[in-house]
Amino acid sequence: MPGSLRLPFPWFTLRCKLGGCHSSTHPLFPLSAFASVSEPATSSNANPRHVAIIMDGNGRWARERGLPRIEGHRQGVENVRRIVGIARELGLPYVTLYAFSVENWRRPAEEVGALMILLEIFLERYTRELEENEVRLRVIGRPDQLPDRARACLDRALARTAHFTERTIVLALNYGSRQETLDATRAYAEAVRTGRENPAELDWPRFTRYLSTGDLPDPDLIIRTSGESRLSNFLLLQAAYAEMYFSPVYWPDFDRAHLVEAIEVYKRRERRFGQTGEQVRPPAPEAVLHQ
Repeated sequence: MPGSLRLPFPWFTLRCKLGGCHSSTHPLFPLSAFASVSEPATSSNANPRHVAIIMDGNGRWARERGLPRIEGHRQGVENVRRIVGIARELGLPYVTLYAFSVENWRRPAEEVGALMILLEIFLERYTRELEENEVRLRVIGRPDQLPDRARACLDRALARTAHFTERTIVLALNYGSRQETLDATRAYAEAVRTGRENPAELDWPRFTRYLSTGDLPDPDLIIRTSGESRLSNFLLLQAAYAEMYFSPVYWPDFDRAHLVEAIEVYKRRERRFGQTGEQVRPPAPEAVLHQ
């Protein structure tokens, strides 16, 4: 069970190897602005409001350099901090990060333990920074199944930032879209059983209330690094109209130029949401003059 994870060497030793035993900073996840939930725009001329990132390639980055996979994850953490500032500079309202999937428990215990410790390091060292920047921390998935220490750190950070509304960061922790769908379906069925819902009134907006992303807008742009071209059980329902961008760059090397390129590609795309191009494009200047 995840809560009873045992590492093959002392926990404190691993914490020192990954995050150091001093005040140097190793954040795991970036900060971003928060905006109100509304329907997505039909034009991609503006920056995306919600960018979701599958941060992939840490292990391969390390292997190609003859380093242990844990070092790849640590470098991935370092890169997250760089992307934090870039996302704020670019004015991206929402950023969701696929940090740990339900399938990731299948990895070696040592690697899983290292990822949990990196999460703890981030939460212990950066909750104050979240507060100073008025960032609300959100989590999607099943965080109750995380190891006790990581879960306690997460609960404290969530409580201390819950009142902020201007900025947010969403962590997908122990997350899987199929599991999320099953959980939402069970919750809706229970609501029907107890008379709180009427199946005849079910529509998509109503059902989304039961998803863990119920208070968040759907992603406009999903980025996956490392050259893989799949969603890996990430936001499958919410991604129905998202634009996809697959970068060949491993996450530790994904920098400002790569993020800007992804956004520029997004802005050149026409988002129609089932309509025709003529319907979503603004009228030509001469057409407006003759109206």
